[in-house]
Amino acid sequence: MKKRTNPESSASKAKKRRREEEDEEEVGCSHTAIEDQCLPLEDDLTFSDTCVALRMMRAQFPRIDQASTPPFILQSQLYSSVNDRTQVDRELECLRREKVVRVFKLNTGQDDHAIIFLDDYLNQVDRIVKRMEEKRQSDLEVFKWFKGHVLDSKLEPSIGHHELFSLLSLGGKVKDAHITLLINAGLLTRQLIDPDMYWFAIPSIGKLWKGLLQGRNELLSLLKRKRHKEMFLAELEKKRLRFSPLDVRFHIRDLIGSGHLKTVQTTSGLIVRISKD
Repeated sequence: MKKRTNPESSASKAKKRRREEEDEEEVGCSHTAIEDQCLPLEDDLTFSDTCVALRMMRAQFPRIDQASTPPFILQSQLYSSVNDRTQVDRELECLRREKVVRVFKLNTGQDDHAIIFLDDYLNQVDRIVKRMEEKRQSDLEVFKWFKGHVLDSKLEPSIGHHELFSLLSLGGKVKDAHITLLINAGLLTRQLIDPDMYWFAIPSIGKLWKGLLQGRNELLSLLKRKRHKEMFLAELEKKRLRFSPLDVRFHIRDLIGSGHLKTVQTTSGLIVRISKD
């Protein structure tokens, strides 16, 4: 007997595939092209300026299945990639004020900041709205106000309730439900210390920042088990992490920039070593 296909199920699967393809396109990275020309980390560890470093690391951001988070770069990674930290801070501030990038405080329990190109972030907001429209969600006009009035004028990582309400009011009559919608969409989180303050947030990043913490611990544990607590970089970057969806290169840059690891040049190649306390 010929098996019947559920037309509704097939249509749903096709719709899901189209949406995933759109998400990949909107992230804006040609990962395949980058992988084809990807240099060993030893030859691609440092850059001449912050903008070059940001664009290269954005392009090298690991492709993660079922993740709708746009490529992000940690501030610690910039410190590992541009020798002058003062230069990084100065150039990053310039890019932030020019609205090329946005800086987000991550809820990792540490002083972690993620940097996302503004176009990538706005594309993510648009994807959220599109999905809510498919579910016939109401009050979606708040996302337009959020993009046009809040993100465009408030460049810092946090915002107070009164200022948020005031900026949203430039678009229309604001209700508490509007702000709740932004929070539920993952674009804002309340600060624990001051409930009248919000952090701007990156939707769907929860799984990744958990992986960020686990990957750090896993990589450091790996090196601590080595006799001299060190490995050649070329060997280390080939390792696969069990507890992080982010790749080893991502974590190596982060740990070097945060001071947990240091590099030592030898005649046989670059060595990565755990920093002494």
